[in-house]
Amino acid sequence: MRIHLTSVFVDDQQKALRFYTETLGFRVKHNIPMGDHAWITVVSPEAPEGTELLLEPDGHPAVRPFKTALMEDGIPSASFAVDDIEAEHERLTAKGVRFVQPPPDLGSVTVAVFDDSCGNLIQISEENLQGGT
Repeated sequence: MRIHLTSVFVDDQQKALRFYTETLGFRVKHNIPMGDHAWITVVSPEAPEGTELLLEPDGHPAVRPFKTALMEDGIPSASFAVDDIEAEHERLTAKGVRFVQPPPDLGSVTVAVFDDSCGNLIQISEENLQGGT
């Protein structure tokens, strides 16, 4: 068994598509129109056949209060691994991404959290093989 698909709820699919591809660098795997919305998935260019991220519309009545609570409590909706968190933090900051937590060294991992501009906090993390940098 393996993870094939996971999702992040977004308030605007087209805005999310631009952010996740143009800003973060993911690639479109599927973009299938479905009435008012679409089945939009993106993948990492490093693993084009890997896990897909569905940019899911947040229209269900339970979703927006859930997203709001996560944002207010500072809880990320998803986590992405990076090889060099300092470089990624600098790259994304230069593209106008708003970080709510810069990358502190937490020993075995360094994490940073940013606002995806679509109603979510997203965490990026780098494992520190020596237990600290």
